[in-house]
Amino acid sequence: MTHSARFLIVGPQGSGKGTQGVLVAEAFGVPQVATGDIFRENVKGGTELGKQVQEIIEAGHLVPDELTSELVRDRLQQPDAAGGFLLDGYPRNRGQVDDLDAFLASRGESLDAVIELVVPREESIARITQRAVEQGRTDDTEEVIANRLAIYERETAPILDVYREHGLVVEIDGVGTLDEVTGRIFAALAERGLDAADRGGNGAAA
Repeated sequence: MTHSARFLIVGPQGSGKGTQGVLVAEAFGVPQVATGDIFRENVKGGTELGKQVQEIIEAGHLVPDELTSELVRDRLQQPDAAGGFLLDGYPRNRGQVDDLDAFLASRGESLDAVIELVVPREESIARITQRAVEQGRTDDTEEVIANRLAIYERETAPILDVYREHGLVVEIDGVGTLDEVTGRIFAALAERGLDAADRGGNGAAA
């Protein structure tokens, strides 16, 4: 692999970032690292960090930044992430951005791109509402969804501003079919010299 492939994927709920993240990670031959998955794997595995997470979640609290960052660092030091990764759900705030930067700098590494899926609020609400109907979920009311989006907008906007200052943000129009959005992502990354075909991935989605 000539270059690294270290990405973040960022987008509001309903933007499709989970699905797109899997496709990008597969094409570049790197693991998709989602904080929710890390929490579940550590809890299920009964690790010391997992026990701490379980106690916090069972008490109804949010996992603090310090513990979240420690879990992510632990995951990124596993062999499959040696050649790169795609982070989904981390970092969520400025403190976590600083933690990630410090960790990568200590390894002589840096991010290659921050993929931002841009989806209008009304589109996100429509998608999540439809998904809730399809899955038979009654807790995803429009009010609840709007509140989640407000949290995203309040907490994530400053993070994206930091990465924009470093020229890392790749803005992608997230409205369209799955294939259309995937195509936009790969085209935008290729323009930055980040071509999945050169990374040992299958490059099929491109």
